[in-house]
Amino acid sequence: MKNLMLHKKKILLYTLLTICCLFSLLFVYNDYNFYKETIVKVTTVQIVKKEKITDYYKNNDILYTQVLTGKILNGALKGKTVELKNQYSYSGAADNQYKAGDKLFVSLDNTSINANKNDSSASAISGTINGLKRDTYLVFMAVLFTVFIIAVGKKKGLFSLFSLIFNIVLFSLVMDLYLKGINLLLVCSIVVIVFTVFSLILVGGYNQKTFTAVISTLLGTFLTLIIAYIVMKVTNEKGVRYEEMQFLTHPPHEIFMAEILVGCLGAVMDVCITISSSIYELCETNPSLSSKALMDSGREIGKDIMGTMTNVLFFAYVSGGIPMLLIYLKNGFQTGYSFYMNLSLELIRALTGSIGIVLAIPLSLFTTVFVQQKFKKRSGLTR
Repeated sequence: MKNLMLHKKKILLYTLLTICCLFSLLFVYNDYNFYKETIVKVTTVQIVKKEKITDYYKNNDILYTQVLTGKILNGALKGKTVELKNQYSYSGAADNQYKAGDKLFVSLDNTSINANKNDSSASAISGTINGLKRDTYLVFMAVLFTVFIIAVGKKKGLFSLFSLIFNIVLFSLVMDLYLKGINLLLVCSIVVIVFTVFSLILVGGYNQKTFTAVISTLLGTFLTLIIAYIVMKVTNEKGVRYEEMQFLTHPPHEIFMAEILVGCLGAVMDVCITISSSIYELCETNPSLSSKALMDSGREIGKDIMGTMTNVLFFAYVSGGIPMLLIYLKNGFQTGYSFYMNLSLELIRALTGSIGIVLAIPLSLFTTVFVQQKFKKRSGLTR
């Protein structure tokens, strides 16, 4: 009877989620009237010009001119035909190619609107393209992610999703507080504690395993930050290229330290919850395992995940610098100089995060085994 009730609840939950996902997709596909900007659906595309161009550094590119015809989907001119001109390059770095079916935000030309009002035989309304309407694709990706995470993780997947949404909201609040003049590193330090406690409790539940993961995550993250701070102070930050932050009106050092703190958290949390879960799983399977056996097993697990996690961190950070690196190399800068200018911050972030991963292994191991053995002694399970 109990299983039947649980089964019914699951079916109800999945049905509600499916309805929510379908409704979200249907809504964003037809939400034109909720926008103040004019939205145009492209019906036909014609390329009217194609020319080869060469820039100052002798880089070759091709410039296309296309004429788009579309229909207005909202506002007082709904249903009217619009003609738009768009230029895009083959490289597509700062422009976009549009195709039939795309929905665009457009600023309409008032002169052509007035001409159409006075003369029904006038040519189509013209305007300027402001950008592509992407909300349908974004919601589709969000729905896809929701389906995958719940299908694979079931209840834990759903809680992971809630945790992610909460962290995104909290992170946006941090940005607001920073813009109001509050010290970013201080706010991030507080938020990191909230992130850790909330995320791990939501995913792992309120239990001893989560408690040890929280303790070791916070120890590992803040210890890594202290090490990074000391090293940067001792070296006087030589070799750290802050050029990409030059547009900010605040000292880049504080922002960079906050970046290290938040970036390190994810990797350290992952390692700590993995070690903690593994140790508790071993204890449940074989409660008679000694502390030494648990430490040895935990150490082997740590060695296995250490290499992959540091590589993940390295590639995640370095991949962000690839576009600028390619631009430097393509424009004739020396390889060493290009790497130095574009990857110095990324490499420091990756290296610091890797230190956090390595530190997290013994910290989580000792914390978990210590707490677990204390619990066994209290329960009288230790031989």
